[in-house]
Amino acid sequence: MSAHCISLGRPNKQLLTNQRQGIIATLQRTLTHAFAIPTLSLCLIISSANVYAGPKVLFKTTKGDFVVELEPEKAPKTVENFLNYVNANFYTGTIFHRVINGFMIQGGGFTKELQEKPTKPPIPSESQNGLKNSKYTIAMARTNNPDSATAQFFINVRDNAMLDYPSRDGFGYTVFGKVIAGFETVENIKFAPTTVMNRMADVPSEPIVIQSATVQK
Repeated sequence: MSAHCISLGRPNKQLLTNQRQGIIATLQRTLTHAFAIPTLSLCLIISSANVYAGPKVLFKTTKGDFVVELEPEKAPKTVENFLNYVNANFYTGTIFHRVINGFMIQGGGFTKELQEKPTKPPIPSESQNGLKNSKYTIAMARTNNPDSATAQFFINVRDNAMLDYPSRDGFGYTVFGKVIAGFETVENIKFAPTTVMNRMADVPSEPIVIQSATVQK
């Protein structure tokens, strides 16, 4: 019985060269595709961040600077009102007149002499916007009337879930942005020694003055 042998013969150099070039081209296409997807995703993430970033306001104070980013999509009336005061230089020369470590720091309504500045008409509450009174968020101060906010604001120095809608009063407090830079300034302010002045409690013993508040371009 004869055996059927398959001869491999001598290798075809041109064929091997073509095959090698084909393999290299395939690998190049695969690697290009693999790295293109993450790059595209990163570009989309960066673009999205730029598109949805809100207005930023720089506060310069006697305790340092900090920056807040506003959320007009969530609190359009509140942000518009706040920016109107900022652009009118209303906050220049006002103080943080109520500082409670472990709760919040409040300002934007009184001078160093504890004289309340006249304001524009109050705005309606937007506390049902889904934003929470988390640490370093900025919210509007108000009276017992939920639609009484004007110029005064406060920055939460801890998570204050009890201020979120609906809160104990059925309304809560409107959050409209957050601190994104200058956290150490907020920390410095919250540790300020306080006293009682003009029948007002929790007033910093040494005035903490807002020297300016400007929209960042």
